[in-house]
Amino acid sequence: MDIKATMAGSVWKIVVEEGQSVQENDDVVILESMKMEIPIAAESAGTIKAIKVAEGDFVNEGDVIAVIE
Repeated sequence: MDIKATMAGSVWKIVVEEGQSVQENDDVVILESMKMEIPIAAESAGTIKAIKVAEGDFVNEGDVIAVIE
């Protein structure tokens, strides 16, 4: 399952690592947009298979941030 950006912004902080287990609604990445911090959460429990962004990257709405399995 892909975790996607819900809005455009810069990747401020990545709060998980590849291989880490997460629960539904755990924060994965925090975006910064218009001086606001927007947490992006896992939509289901699983393991982070891949992180597709780096801190400082700009993402658009719908861009894949991470992959969970």
